Amino acid sequence: MLAEERHGAILQELSRKGSVKVADLAARLGVSAVTIRHDVRELAGRGLLVRVHGGAVSIPEAPAREGEEPAAGERKREREPYVLGMLVPQTAYYFPAVIRGAQAAARELGVRISLAVSRYDLKEDRRQVAQLLSSGVDGLLLTPSENPTLSLATEQWVNELDLPVVLVERKAGWSMPAVEQVATDHAYGAYLATCHLARLGHERVALLACESRTTPWIREGHELAQRSLGLREGPVRMFPRAAVGAPAGMDEHVDDFLDAFREEGVRAALVHNDMDALSLVRQLRGRGVSIPEDLAIVTYDDEVASLADIPLTAVSPPKEEVGAAAVRMLVDRLDDPGRPLCGLLLRPSLRIRASCGAAPS
Repeated sequence: MLAEERHGAILQELSRKGSVKVADLAARLGVSAVTIRHDVRELAGRGLLVRVHGGAVSIPEAPAREGEEPAAGERKREREPYVLGMLVPQTAYYFPAVIRGAQAAARELGVRISLAVSRYDLKEDRRQVAQLLSSGVDGLLLTPSENPTLSLATEQWVNELDLPVVLVERKAGWSMPAVEQVATDHAYGAYLATCHLARLGHERVALLACESRTTPWIREGHELAQRSLGLREGPVRMFPRAAVGAPAGMDEHVDDFLDAFREEGVRAALVHNDMDALSLVRQLRGRGVSIPEDLAIVTYDDEVASLADIPLTAVSPPKEEVGAAAVRMLVDRLDDPGRPLCGLLLRPSLRIRASCGAAPS
């Protein structure tokens, strides 16, 4: 069983029971107790559970101050709480923060989340959601493996689900008449990054990215910024997506980028994502490229950008806010099925660090 499968099973069991024991999980999943303890430590490090002797418990609810009345939106429901099924494609990168935000909002609203992990596979999406439905969830928070706007099979499947659905970090097309969404405005994030580099005097901004569910929107924002600012068109390098657990997919393409850097006079780049950006910076420096003196870089996601040898300026999506807003939207739908459908785009921010410098004069 892969680590992601074990993590999903641990979190799902925790969401049902509130606590789990290492010995029970090891027996149920058919792995050693040492493996489960390692998994629990890793999930605790991501803020998704709390380790206790012999197992783990759910993140504790913050106690109210003595004599303080909870705000209206934080009052617990006196009736049986809703159970919200939540499907994410992974728990190793980006989504831990989304889950934390969802968990916090669920605690505030007095509802419960049952979590499932699909590992970027539509067949697994269907299987995990079928299990959530059989457990009796009231509504679904879905991050399908593919964007429904780009995958007809995903769109058709989601449309067939016969209960309230909120897409999380995915967009619902116009042909999804009963589906709501909460997502980061990634096109705006790329626009923001490109504008920042332009303000530093860079007339050409390259885009380097490994293909992912986010790159279509990042490419859109990069192109829009170039047109609106009158920039010279920067080179775009889109690399194949690396397999899970494989080295960064951009590694083998460093020489290709160096050709553009040297021959086309590129001195600024937007890179998606953080892991690829860290690898790229390390390899460029090994080839004598100075950051940011020779090349200014903005990375996208802000998961580990601050941990680079040269802390990287990064577009930071509001991940926890996305998770929290999705829970609130789904609970509002369950409370009032006749309310107008909602689609919410949250704008990311730009975290300025050492990797951006002014264009050479």
